[in-house]
Amino acid sequence: MTAEPRHAVVGFPGGIRAAFRWAGSGQAASLFALSETGGDLVDLGTLAVPDPDARCRAEIRVDTPAGPWAVRLAATLNDAPAGLAWDTEGLLVVKYGFHVYAFEARTGALRWSHRSATPVLVVMGSPRLPHILVQAEIETFALQGDGEVAWRVAHSDVVSAAELLGGRLVLTSFDGQARALDPLTGRTAG
Repeated sequence: MTAEPRHAVVGFPGGIRAAFRWAGSGQAASLFALSETGGDLVDLGTLAVPDPDARCRAEIRVDTPAGPWAVRLAATLNDAPAGLAWDTEGLLVVKYGFHVYAFEARTGALRWSHRSATPVLVVMGSPRLPHILVQAEIETFALQGDGEVAWRVAHSDVVSAAELLGGRLVLTSFDGQARALDPLTGRTAG
């Protein structure tokens, strides 16, 4: 029995609307049967794995004032893709599996991609930060507009949740303990 592909639609500032679709391992055909037409479609699955259609797949279709574009991604684990509009850089940043991808928001051109050592939980940003924050299971890192790592912090326990609260990056570990980091530097916050 094959599960139906999952679907989510997110609106971003600037008239950008992204439709995320994803499916589990070996379900590429059922996922791509739902593809909409129009705009450029680029398959980046081989950035993650050499045999993308045998793995988990995602397709993201983005409608912008400049026209639509779409991209296909792959992951080695079943994950829900999620995005963040980084308006100061003009990017749509998407996390899927172990990877973070930065696309030119209006055209879909890939500016950079970054692979984490563990699955990526969430990407976060704020107009007050010169970078975005990426939370993976056992590491937190900040990526600049060119994809370079601004800082990185390793954790001794698995992080299960992360959020920006009161000017701090608050991390909750798998055992329920909370830890706060300064989102600008990655140093422990008091």
